[in-house]
Amino acid sequence: MIYRSKAPLRIGLAGGGTDVPPYCDEHTGYVLNASLNMFVHCTLELTSNKKIEFSSGDLNQRVSYDSSTILPFDGKFDLHKAVYNRIVSEYVRIPMSFKLFSYSEAPSGSGLGGSSTLVVAIIKAFSECLDLSFGVYDIARLAYIVERKDLGWKGGMQDQYAATFGGFNFMEFSKESRVVVNPLSLKNWIINEFEAHCFMAFTGISRSSSEIIDSHSQSILKKDRYITTQMHNLKKDAILMKKSILSGNITEVASILDNSWHSKKSLSSLITNPLIDKVIKAAKLAGAMACKVSGAGGGGFVLIIVEPTLKASVMNTIEEKGMKCMNITFSNKGVQSWRLD
Repeated sequence: MIYRSKAPLRIGLAGGGTDVPPYCDEHTGYVLNASLNMFVHCTLELTSNKKIEFSSGDLNQRVSYDSSTILPFDGKFDLHKAVYNRIVSEYVRIPMSFKLFSYSEAPSGSGLGGSSTLVVAIIKAFSECLDLSFGVYDIARLAYIVERKDLGWKGGMQDQYAATFGGFNFMEFSKESRVVVNPLSLKNWIINEFEAHCFMAFTGISRSSSEIIDSHSQSILKKDRYITTQMHNLKKDAILMKKSILSGNITEVASILDNSWHSKKSLSSLITNPLIDKVIKAAKLAGAMACKVSGAGGGGFVLIIVEPTLKASVMNTIEEKGMKCMNITFSNKGVQSWRLD
């Protein structure tokens, strides 16, 4: 029996960072994001050779271990191991023997929530295999625990819920890791119009978000008034964008996204760099309405909103500077799984 799953990557539109403790614990965070038609894929196959094998198609790596109830973390496939350890300790309680293959359609450190999406996809594959009755909140919550608690990786909560629920979502984050996901029922013409306005440019920089996130968290803990005010502004932008995108006012969405980028840049010197500034400046000079780095910043993808009749010329301008551009479309489905006899 073979079990497969896939989970969508996401693009952050507004409020990113307000889902990270301690800010959301003290002030409640709001985030608006959307899942992309870009996925992390997972294939799980049970075996009888008393081995556990992990392999990654995008990283071109493979490891094998003797079957055990606990796999130690050593920097290799730690996300895979952490999910396995948690599933075995809570639901199976005996060693398993299997092959687990994963593949991401986006490069590591792209700012599209890849790590959390991978965890969600792996959990869903195990859930399909073991007939675990996980609901969407269960999967997202477990993914958060695996990544933030078991592994101790810094970050927020939006990625796990975006990958699990899919679609356009307005999310609320409060103390004790409480999360409420409000799906937005956008009309088809609004989604089509937004897709017509959007594309992404890849900086070629794979970055880690932990240093940026840690800096924000320390500032909140120290009651830094300026940082806290900027975080409040990001949260307000999420509320404003929700209203604008529901009405299909893409010009207003672009204006809010641009304002959010300026607020976000002021949080840390690590969020932007000369290359990112160069890409955004070139896009704006060519006619772009708004630009924003996805994720915590420092690299990865830049989301660009532009009048559809100017999109091709703006893309050409950026590609002439060595950046790869791609159109994006949005997925209305969250994590999925199926089995093959």
